[in-house]
This record gives sequence, C-alpha cells and structure tokens, in this order.
Amino acid sequence: MPHLTLLSADGAVSTAPLDDAPGYARPAAPLRSRVAFAAAHVVPKTNAENTPGQPADIDWDATLAFRRHVYGWGLGVADAMDTAQRNMGLDAAATRELITRSAQVAREEGGQVVVGVNTDHVDDERISLGAVTDAYKQQLHFTEEEGAGPVLMASRHLARVAASADDYRRVYREVLSAATTPVVLHWLGTAFDPQLEGYFGASDWQTASDVLLEIIRENVDKVAGVKMSLLNAESEVAVRERLPRGVRMYTGDDFNYVGLIGGGDVPAAEQPQRDLRATRQHSDALLGAFAAITPVASAAIQALDAGDAGRYLDILGPTEQLSRQVFAAPTFYYKTGVAFLSWLNGHQRAFQMVGGLHAARSLPHLSRVVELANAARALEQPDLAASRWHALLLLNGVDA
Repeated sequence: MPHLTLLSADGAVSTAPLDDAPGYARPAAPLRSRVAFAAAHVVPKTNAENTPGQPADIDWDATLAFRRHVYGWGLGVADAMDTAQRNMGLDAAATRELITRSAQVAREEGGQVVVGVNTDHVDDERISLGAVTDAYKQQLHFTEEEGAGPVLMASRHLARVAASADDYRRVYREVLSAATTPVVLHWLGTAFDPQLEGYFGASDWQTASDVLLEIIRENVDKVAGVKMSLLNAESEVAVRERLPRGVRMYTGDDFNYVGLIGGGDVPAAEQPQRDLRATRQHSDALLGAFAAITPVASAAIQALDAGDAGRYLDILGPTEQLSRQVFAAPTFYYKTGVAFLSWLNGHQRAFQMVGGLHAARSLPHLSRVVELANAARALEQPDLAASRWHALLLLNGVDA
C-alpha cells in the first residue's frame, strides 16, 4: 500500500497510509448557496533572484494557471492580497502587473475577481492622513480601471498615523466617496500583521467593530461586504448580525470557517460550533485556506447547493484541522503552507516563494501539513504529492 513518510519535531520518522484521490467533480453550474473567493498566492520563477529584499520575479504562466484552476472549480479569486505576499515580498510593480493580468484572466474565464487596494506603494513609513487617503485612492482608481472588484485592505500607514477612531472614519469616508463601484472592507487582525494593532481606533474588537459598523452604515451604498480576519468566530458573528441589509460578511477566519460558512443551513445537532449559529444567517468566504483546498471547498459548497448539510460537514470539516496547521503561529507565515500544497498538488514546478519565504516553516511543520492534507482528502494527486514530499525529505537527509 502506498505510504507517506512523516517527520516529528523530535526527529522520529513514521509512516501513514496514503489515501486515494478524492474524486470530487467540478460543478456543472455556478455555485449558488455561498459566494466564495480563494485568496490566491503567486508562483516565482525557479531560476530568478527571488531572495529576501529583491523585487518579485513571477512565473506568470504558473501563477495565472492557478487562477484558472480556481475558476474551474466555481470559486472566485481574491488577488493581490496578503496570500499573494503583500508586504511580505510582493513589491508595488509586481502588484500592479498581477492585478492587470489577473483581471484579464477573469474576463477570459468568466470568473469573479476582487483585488487588494492598499497604500503599500508608498516607500515612506510615516505619512500624513491626507497622504494615506491619496495613496488609497491611487490604487483604488487603478483597480477600477482594470475592471476588478476592490478590497480595501488595512493600511499599515493608517495604523501608524491615526490618533483616534475619528481618523479612521475620515480616511475611509473620503476613500469610499471616491469609489465608483462598491468595495469590500478588510479587517486584518494582528495575528496576520502585528503592525495593525489598534486598527479602527481600538485594541479590543468590540470597540473597533462599532467604528467599522459606523463606517459601513454611513457609506452603505459604497460597501458590498466586509472580510473579517481576526481568527475569532465570536467577533465575526457579532458584526455579521449587525450589518446593514445587502452587505455581505466574508469570513477570513481560517480557524473556524466550517461553522461560519455553514451557518443556519447546518442543523444545530450537527453544528460543530453551535455558538456560531445565532440566527439563520451565514458567512460567505474569502479565504487563503480555500486556495490550499480549492476542490474540497467547491465540493462542500456543491453539497450545500444540493441541501445536504451532512455531506458539507463530512467534506469540509476535516479541512479545518489542516487549515489550523497551515495558519499556526506565527500566522503570517501561512503563505508558506499554501505554496507548499500548491507544489504538492502539481500547480508549480518547485517549492519556492518570492522573498525566499518557502524557508519560513520547518520540515516537521510541513510534515504535519502533509499528514492532515492526506486525511482531509486535499491531495489532488496523492502519488505525485507523496513523491515530491519524499524527495524533499531526502534532500534534507531524511530517508523516505
């Protein structure tokens, strides 16, 4: 029987049976019950100087092929966001080119794409509130011109200069007034970026969420949704239940997405996190985890489309443990796990990342990712995944 060789933190080697390919089918029609975006990563050229501090040199064929893969499973693409290494290796020029190319692929595939709008093209670390607003507007207008949906990301510049919640209200009010299409607001927690401490004017989520909701209500015609990435299901449900009608909640909670997405469609007796079912509402999805498990995510939503909550839980439930491993502290290195699974599943030729970020996780950590991906049926080509993983072990002196 085919097997996986596994490596523990103390150096012990063990084996586990390699499961068969899951055999999930691509959807025959658009997904209906949930809107789901996979936050996609970028693939570097294997022969380029993608070392720390160097401009990103991207393998565009592989990077865009991965987006076509996502569209083929009925999911949308969230691009040029933190999964694509914004503020962690993806420079401003590469970001602009990624947005242009990704928007073109979306048009060719008939897919839905949203992209990150930030202030990160400004080199100065500390700028005025007016300069923050102008920087946001510059990226916003570029995104709109390219035909992609804007996601207004949390800005490190704004977090540094804002002295109060009123400063957040002012900047968001001015930026949203300039938008010509509704945007998604992104609340990124400190687990993903410690430099965003106190975003929306407070360190506790209850106070900060009041400010976020005030911004949304004052600009409701300009806000299509909010993506919450606090890794705190309680905060997401609390905000979700207070959103104005027509504003979607996109879960960015890579620890608790099964219950948040399932919501009221999952019977209370089967709900793995019953406190997430305060009403019959649910969260939609904008997740880096869904880039790592695209076919599984699609199959689970197809089950919801068919009214089969039990199958939804059977398919998606096991992936949450995998996602918790990929997003384990320090959480901002989760991109390494996404790229690693992309490589195992045959979507890129080498396990490499821009900025050399593929070195951010240990072999035992990656071994646990392999083990959990196998258990969650997230290895699209198990034999290929096993072969590549064992080759990596051998390269590092571990007999496989």
